Amino acid sequence: MNSQDELDYSKIKFKSGLEIHQQLDSHKLFCDCPSLLRNDEPDFLVHRKLHVVAGESGEIDVAVQYQSNLEKEFVYQGYNSNNCLVDIDEEPPHKINEEALRIALQIALLLNCKIISASQIMRKTVINGSNTSGFQRTVLIARDGYVETISGRVRIDTICLEEDSAREIKKEGNKVYYNLDRLGIPLVEIATAPDIKNPRQAKEVALHIGDVLRSCKVKRGIGTIRQDVNISILNGNRVEMKGVQNMKTFIETVENEVLRQKKLHDSKKPTRAEVRNSLPDGTSEFLRPMPGADRMYPETDLPLLKISRNFINDIKKDLPKLRRDIEGELKDKLTPELVKLILGGHLEEFEVLLKIYPKDPPLIAKMLTVWRKELATKLKKDIGIVNEIISIDILENLLEKIKKGKLNKRDIKPIFSDIMNGISLEEAINIERADISEIEEKIMKLIKEKPELNSNAYMGLVMKEFKGKIDGKTAMEIIGKIIKRK
Repeated sequence: MNSQDELDYSKIKFKSGLEIHQQLDSHKLFCDCPSLLRNDEPDFLVHRKLHVVAGESGEIDVAVQYQSNLEKEFVYQGYNSNNCLVDIDEEPPHKINEEALRIALQIALLLNCKIISASQIMRKTVINGSNTSGFQRTVLIARDGYVETISGRVRIDTICLEEDSAREIKKEGNKVYYNLDRLGIPLVEIATAPDIKNPRQAKEVALHIGDVLRSCKVKRGIGTIRQDVNISILNGNRVEMKGVQNMKTFIETVENEVLRQKKLHDSKKPTRAEVRNSLPDGTSEFLRPMPGADRMYPETDLPLLKISRNFINDIKKDLPKLRRDIEGELKDKLTPELVKLILGGHLEEFEVLLKIYPKDPPLIAKMLTVWRKELATKLKKDIGIVNEIISIDILENLLEKIKKGKLNKRDIKPIFSDIMNGISLEEAINIERADISEIEEKIMKLIKEKPELNSNAYMGLVMKEFKGKIDGKTAMEIIGKIIKRK
């Protein structure tokens, strides 16, 4: 065994499965508070110490006991507009968020799972302070799905809908500070069976599940998805690798863990059942003992979750397309660069606007992405601010006017600039734009009168003459065309 390339995964009895947690883009799971993260000063603080609770079997879980022995105090930061009594465990949970349930069921159906018609919402003991109640609510909604790969089928064991934990902010001695903004955000948890035969197949499964998730209404960005890999070899104990998110180092991280376990085996040392944290360099470090089933017990404040056949059939009628299928359709309408930009977070807006003006998909894509970004760069503004001001409503209005022949496409960029400069949409639309023939005539006259000037000088004179009536790019194109004719 001189290198990772020589690993015979069949011979070492490699077994692996994935656990993926993805935040859903909806309000919190058991209350109506918004799922928004905050960075400003909190409105209130709550101080707590948590104690251990036996699971359904009557035993205290080993991971729970480990955390309780640390004797920590927890301080929770909250906001009046973001948090309620449910978040601080002073009020029973509300009825489960139906929108989040619908999204989770879409994901389950896209992964070929069987929906569970009635399920008990459970409490999963969490003693590290990340839940004010000392437990996380979770409910099994589907099972027995699968993903097809080049190396064969990988089963999906379970899909659960659960609430996210509080966000750790800092540590001061034995005190741990958490922000309550993330607590209760809906999460879908996808767990595969240990069917994965090698690291490349593990990556293939992860990418496919990621494609399914991005096809549904999920949150985007850092921290919204957490991916863990379970690994064992030679019939040894299972090790859970936390935070294996980076697909560039995914295979290397799995291979390094296999080599670590094999080294222990060759030295006649048992592999401990433990949770490890994956590090950026592809290695890992010990986090805590592996939790067991003793930390689960029923939620007494909520009834059974019942999912009707009619509800499932309704969801089946409107299942989203997988992004890889959407990408294929977009390639017939847009350049590869515009496809990438649209899939980067503008797909829903693009589809809405395309229904208004199906005649010109590239125009819509540029309005949503390229032109907004150009304007942000020019004005040195955050792209989020530009997207908020040049909103979907404004784009719909402009496309309606183009469709009716009341507006020219070349006027869009100047209108964007006018709106960002504080001019209302109505005023921006009504600003008189110069006729192209008028501009060409003026430029020809300028060049004839001042033949010694360069393109930039002509550009300055034209923009001064037609201020607000033409954009710079159009003016420069006309100048270049006329100069070439000389």
